[in-house]
Amino acid sequence: MLSTGLPQGAVPKLERPGPLRERVYEALLELITTRALRPGQHLVESELAGHLGVSRQPVREALQRLNTDGWIDLRPAQGAFVHEPTEEEADQLLTVRTLLEAEAAGLAAAASGSAGIAELEALCATGERAVHDDDVDGAVAANAAFHDKVMELAGNTVLAELSAQVGRRVRWYYTPVARQRGKQSWIEHRELIEAIADRDAARAAAVMRTHTEHTRRTYHERAQT
Repeated sequence: MLSTGLPQGAVPKLERPGPLRERVYEALLELITTRALRPGQHLVESELAGHLGVSRQPVREALQRLNTDGWIDLRPAQGAFVHEPTEEEADQLLTVRTLLEAEAAGLAAAASGSAGIAELEALCATGERAVHDDDVDGAVAANAAFHDKVMELAGNTVLAELSAQVGRRVRWYYTPVARQRGKQSWIEHRELIEAIADRDAARAAAVMRTHTEHTRRTYHERAQT
């Protein structure tokens, strides 16, 4: 176990291309969104630099940007801590997600062909296997890929850009409830695929709206259990 509480193997290897500060930012953001670095966790520049194999300067720059973007909190005389989202923050973001993804599902139903349906079915099968194997990380990744594919099939560039702005935070909020959602989440995905395959835009939008609302409620209920 690493001194900052990171699981063995959790630290991503930094790719060579691109500015170092950008690569460090992306690496730390990935650790936060997957909750390898947990909400409230103290982040020590020197330790993070050692784990990533870089100097402290790009880590300091990355932490400043993460603070600006709302992923961490810089506290005077205390240091950096992973942001702990409030219930209100989560509710607002997951509500916006419902609006965006319900619209995308309707558009996907109107535009998708057999190739797109096949891709959704393959992603769904991947997610179902992850749930069966109790692979939470795999289920979270498959869930994100499935929703990204629906957004892609919608064919609306502006909608996709808006979705991308909230996508990583959705993953952050989904991770702690992925096991609770489990099989039911993928049953709902199958229902969505059926609606899209039937080219029923209204039903696809309604299924997606219900699906994302289930996730939002589960996130809030987790704090009460």
